[in-house]
Amino acid sequence: MSEIAGTTVHEAYAFACMRCGHGWEQAYEIEHHVDGSGNAFVVYKADGERVPSPLSTPACANCGGHVVRIMRAGRVSSVQQLLLAPQAPRPRKTGGAEADEEMAVAAVRAPGPGVHHWHLSDLLRPFHRR
Repeated sequence: MSEIAGTTVHEAYAFACMRCGHGWEQAYEIEHHVDGSGNAFVVYKADGERVPSPLSTPACANCGGHVVRIMRAGRVSSVQQLLLAPQAPRPRKTGGAEADEEMAVAAVRAPGPGVHHWHLSDLLRPFHRR
């Protein structure tokens, strides 16, 4: 098949596995091409390797589950940064997304040092739409 060079777009997505709670982000180079017959096709690359479309059948790298939520980039890393931040007391908020995010972080931190106990719903609360 002969290819005619097309355009390349850079996009990133955040993913959360609904089975095990694993979250990750991945940047992609999306190449748009047209073959010799005039048919358009798209090639996805991650870290320079050709990969299947992340929007068609994403799979969790942790458990292999296929029930994966796809979000805009930055959603997973922002929650991970909150979890790693020092546990200094912060002023209480009256409501909204920030309050939900604080409650999710508090629920994850609650068990104490060295104990890894959390629920998937606690981690995903900041992403819930109202």
